[in-house]
Amino acid sequence: MPAHTPDEPTTQALRDRLYSQAEADVTQTQTPDIGIIMGSDSDLDTMIGAHEALEQLGFDEQTEFITPPDARFTYETYVVSAHRTPQVLYAYGETATDRGIDIIIAGAGGKSADLPNMTASIAYPVPVIGVPVQEKSVDSVIGMPTGAPIVAVDAGKSHNAALSAVQVLSREHDALKTRLEEYHTKLTTDVAADSFRVHDGGVETFRADRDDEGSDSSTTENH
Repeated sequence: MPAHTPDEPTTQALRDRLYSQAEADVTQTQTPDIGIIMGSDSDLDTMIGAHEALEQLGFDEQTEFITPPDARFTYETYVVSAHRTPQVLYAYGETATDRGIDIIIAGAGGKSADLPNMTASIAYPVPVIGVPVQEKSVDSVIGMPTGAPIVAVDAGKSHNAALSAVQVLSREHDALKTRLEEYHTKLTTDVAADSFRVHDGGVETFRADRDDEGSDSSTTENH
């Protein structure tokens, strides 16, 4: 089960990997808890929000199925096109349970953003959270008939999709529940701190300080 791109990265090779992993003798703690898939590599700029949220909550990215990272909770990422590689989509959805995936975050763009809802149909009953990459993708993502459920966030909100996925997992894992509570507490504390700063220091000082902080952050990132 190669961890990196094989010499011939064909759709058949990818399907073989997924089906082989589904038959592997591994425990639930070794496999990715969350699967992130997207219709194209161009969707990554939007879906990266999900990665950032998961990492803030202590998840590690798992790139090798047999040898997971040290973190207890992990996620994996694949590009799976519903239209260009339907065979891979079917393999991913069909093997999700046997590969230990508890929940899937699926992002897709365009007017025919079928990846999330098709994945929900194939992987059922594994829950799928859909991320419309663009505003024009919303109707396609949420347009599921009765009996074929999918949960979806607003366009571009992959960060929220990740939080929702961890909320689902937290029903069985107290550690994740604690992390979510700490995350929420930090958000509320940050709002309170801003409220004191904008009132006590005045609006102009607050704006100047915020602009300076943004400039420092940008400079750091560029280096």
